[in-house]
Amino acid sequence: MRTITSYVLFQLATGTILVTAGLLSVAWLTQSLRYIELIVTQGVSVHSFLTLTGLLLPGFLSLIMPVALFMVVLFTYNRLNTDRELVVIRAAGVGPFGLACPALILAFVMMAAGYSLTLWLGPESARSFKELQWSLRNDASKLMIQDGTFNDVATGLTVYTRARTSNGELLDVMIHDTRTPGKTNTIIAERGAIASSPAGPVLILGKASSHQVTLGTGTMSLLDFERLSVNLWDQSGKEHEQRYREAQERPTRELLTVTEKTDLTIRPADVPRFRAEAIQRLFNPISYICFVLIALAGLLSGSFSRRGHTRRIVLTATAMVLVQSGIIGAGNLASHATNLLPLIPAAVLLPTAIALFILARSSQSINVAYFPNRTRMS
Repeated sequence: MRTITSYVLFQLATGTILVTAGLLSVAWLTQSLRYIELIVTQGVSVHSFLTLTGLLLPGFLSLIMPVALFMVVLFTYNRLNTDRELVVIRAAGVGPFGLACPALILAFVMMAAGYSLTLWLGPESARSFKELQWSLRNDASKLMIQDGTFNDVATGLTVYTRARTSNGELLDVMIHDTRTPGKTNTIIAERGAIASSPAGPVLILGKASSHQVTLGTGTMSLLDFERLSVNLWDQSGKEHEQRYREAQERPTRELLTVTEKTDLTIRPADVPRFRAEAIQRLFNPISYICFVLIALAGLLSGSFSRRGHTRRIVLTATAMVLVQSGIIGAGNLASHATNLLPLIPAAVLLPTAIALFILARSSQSINVAYFPNRTRMS
């Protein structure tokens, strides 16, 4: 029995690693294309781009691994069935639960990994991703002004530069600023450079002239500067507003306890979303066990057929898709109303119990079919 378990477990583990790696590569490639514009328009380095997209991987893994495990279990046990290996193993006295043992061992191991993803690594990577994305899009050191193009840097602020030197200095800069109510300001400078300040990114200009027009009266004032700094984001000089943390970024304990009273930045509509996110983190990793039991119940129940089990495989895959849709739908419904939170554990635990019942019932029928004398004695 130990040899059989090791043999099947090795095939399952190898297949799961390969399928997970393949699906993860496709998901990463698809999603990373959304952030190519950071390199093209904002001059983000390849290292920063890879770091940013790499932080997406834990979130992808938590979605991919249960599906990959289900696919591998379904394929492996169907191949064993087609090659008559399951028939031989059953004839040796191994029942459905004995056959299911390798898959369940792998499912429990992956469930432990899933909990580490959903409870710790996933929220940490989501927080780091959002912070890095915020930094890349707002930090002056990452801000890219394309030469020869009118760049809408902020609302009411357009910057043009003729060329950029190798050390990052801007040549022949023109700025059109309409952020001050009732006034427009056009600044022309021979050179400039982007720098950081407590108020945010600023553009330091040299040998600049400012043409400010008061709307309504048409009064224009002309001023010349040897050195002039222009705030690129907040003309008032205030610091950036604190970035609002989404539910995916927050620790599980905070999601379960935070309210609009304990945290004034929380919107009342976000409380059900936070609770639903926390409950999903606690129960969704059980889907590893659920999907494996669905696959095993579909393939190990019923009799052997030389014609194959195509219909059974299709029905099993359909059941998994329906369960996965139910899990996602329960999370979406519960995020709008706290009284619907019990739907999340029900969507995972109920199919698990049904699949376990089918597998246990098939175990009794196998005992009757293979060991009639033992059944009568019992």
